[in-house]
Amino acid sequence: MAQPPDQLAGQISQLNAARNLVLGDAAFYPQIINGVLPIIGARAHVDLRRWGSDFLAETFASPALRSSQKEQLAADSLKSIRETLELPETDQLVLRNLVEAAASLYPLVFRRIINRPNDSSVWEHMTAIKQDILRRWDGFPFAVKLCCIKFVQRVVQVQTHGSIADPRRPDQNETSLAIVPRNHPILSLPNLEAEASGLLDRLLSVFQEEDCDPLLVNATLNCLAVLVRNRQSVGNKIINAVISFFPAKQVRSPITPTIRVGVKSMERTAKALMINILKRNPNHPLTGKMQHYIERLMQSRLEPVDDSTRKRGLPSEPTDGLDNAKRLRLEAEAPLIKVPPLPAGPISFQQLYTLTEDAGLSSFDVKQLPADLLVKILVPVLTRVDQSALNQAVDAIRMRYKSLPKPQVPSPAAEEEDDDYEPEYEPMDLPVPEAGQGDAVSAEVADLEPDLVSLGPFVLPQPPPLSEEEAAETGRGAVARVFSMLGTTDAAPTPAKGKNQQHLGFSRLAGSTFDRDAWVTLLTRLATRAPAGLETADKKAGTDGSRKAPAISDSIRETLYRYILEDFRARVNVGIMWLNEEWYNDRIQMKFTASQRSEDDEETTVPLHYDQWALRLLDGFLPYLDSRDTKIFIRFLSEIPEITIPITQRVASLAKDPERVNLCVQSFLYLIMYRPPAREICLNAVEDVYRTYEESRPVAGKVLARWRPHKADPPNQSPSQSQPLASRPAKSEPESGVNTAAGEPSVPAS
Repeated sequence: MAQPPDQLAGQISQLNAARNLVLGDAAFYPQIINGVLPIIGARAHVDLRRWGSDFLAETFASPALRSSQKEQLAADSLKSIRETLELPETDQLVLRNLVEAAASLYPLVFRRIINRPNDSSVWEHMTAIKQDILRRWDGFPFAVKLCCIKFVQRVVQVQTHGSIADPRRPDQNETSLAIVPRNHPILSLPNLEAEASGLLDRLLSVFQEEDCDPLLVNATLNCLAVLVRNRQSVGNKIINAVISFFPAKQVRSPITPTIRVGVKSMERTAKALMINILKRNPNHPLTGKMQHYIERLMQSRLEPVDDSTRKRGLPSEPTDGLDNAKRLRLEAEAPLIKVPPLPAGPISFQQLYTLTEDAGLSSFDVKQLPADLLVKILVPVLTRVDQSALNQAVDAIRMRYKSLPKPQVPSPAAEEEDDDYEPEYEPMDLPVPEAGQGDAVSAEVADLEPDLVSLGPFVLPQPPPLSEEEAAETGRGAVARVFSMLGTTDAAPTPAKGKNQQHLGFSRLAGSTFDRDAWVTLLTRLATRAPAGLETADKKAGTDGSRKAPAISDSIRETLYRYILEDFRARVNVGIMWLNEEWYNDRIQMKFTASQRSEDDEETTVPLHYDQWALRLLDGFLPYLDSRDTKIFIRFLSEIPEITIPITQRVASLAKDPERVNLCVQSFLYLIMYRPPAREICLNAVEDVYRTYEESRPVAGKVLARWRPHKADPPNQSPSQSQPLASRPAKSEPESGVNTAAGEPSVPAS
């Protein structure tokens, strides 16, 4: 598709801006890939195809992009890669980038088809790309052949059996035939294994060729190192093939410096491969052979190649009267070259620059030779060109050009006469088309326009709207990432003693220090204050019997609950902060609902969370408390905003264990002394413990002797006849939630 140069340059600059965007933030990769795929397809300009293929190869090789996202993007990109590869004539850079992208995509697509057998279209595209690359491997340009070696290495690595690190987590294992189910509907294990064996033989055949290329051999050796390390089933076969290869024996005369350097590079690469294998596995069964091979490479000094110490041969007699080596010293003139005359009539550039009369050389089309072969031929030839002969040829071409007839240029007078002629334009009165005809005319004009796409300013497409399930799943993922970050975030630094520090108190901003406490504050307020007013509406909407998904606030609360219980002794501060936020939010919602409630809306209720989650936390860590946790438990009870009867019942249950009676009574004693609003219900709980458990009477009797002397004597009735704690009325008013203690005093001794 032909495009103006300015428009093409603008498109390339905008695409480069999109690439810089994803290099800064990998989260934009899906949007950028989906946006540029229609622009860089098979029908695009060759410059756009070069940019697109390079961008795809860079994307699927990027470590910043997760494998799950790469699998999803691979399904969208395979069709474009396949269509570009199937073009009859493809640019060399495009081919190289597409083969590199296919090498990165093959393990991803293979794992995707294992997990999703129904997605057969993706596997068909990948199979077609693989067959096309393997079929055209030998016919590709030299630079593309090196990329094909890497692609074949990836195919062999995937289609052979690898080791299973953890059978319980198949997503963490390496992609190989070991994770393919035997009854897979698409992947056939015998066929894939046989194909991998044949490709490995084809890869190793480079060591048996008589005239081998050093670059191909070095690329193959570097790729085989990965297979030897990760695939033990084919490791011995590869090592035996490399041991039978000696670069010095593959050389054919004449010996040139280029060949000498190539042989040395092959020897060093093979030696490095064997040394690395021995370092990783010193007890390898082929250790003796590999050590002998390394010693032989070190002792081999390239006898047929390294002829730098030999004497020069006899000089050949000059054929034109003077030898080339002596011509420069004697400053003799080179023999004159014969310049044939130009033919009559119009002259082409080929005829202008042709100085030979040989018909075979004149008719030879140099475009048939590949570019890399031309470079290999021209560089040595240009270094040996005689300067005198070159000057003669340039002078002959210059004389030919000067002898050509000059084209006639129109005179300036004629141009001025043409410019002065300006015919008057009088538009005709055209009939106005009717309403029905206007659409038909515009449709015809649109059909006649050329199929050109003008790329405007690059704008990211709007993301598709999220459903409730997707939004909830995204929210839960964000919360999980924040909680995973809490483990790596530093805690707030402890102020050093004796230093003057500024105490902001209530004037500080919550979450302004960017430490662990700030993130916890943010999470607790997201769970409590963010959904304020929404839960009542959700409750009304859910009365029709439809099953409602859990809200994001409940997910945060559940995650907070699990986070605290993982290490409740070290994270008791998080639990206290969370319960304070829950209590405060419950009171604010109750107050707001009471002020907004009308006479017709009397059934509106506010869901309360403090009592539920306080009891869940207590039920979670009470079974693990012992006498060493007295200070932690008393601190928790003293700093939560409200002590309720269910909470005292949970604390009283500690007295069931004789070893934790002291913990139970001391906790109640602290609350009785320093939390007057909860004093009565705590005394009721101590009295109930005193009546129910005999082991607690020595300790609980001391508390009752001070605060309720008339209840200190042992009762005459049995524990079963005693009045339960929940039925006793509390004499004090509900607790205001403000911690009256200025600081945490020491726990009194029982």
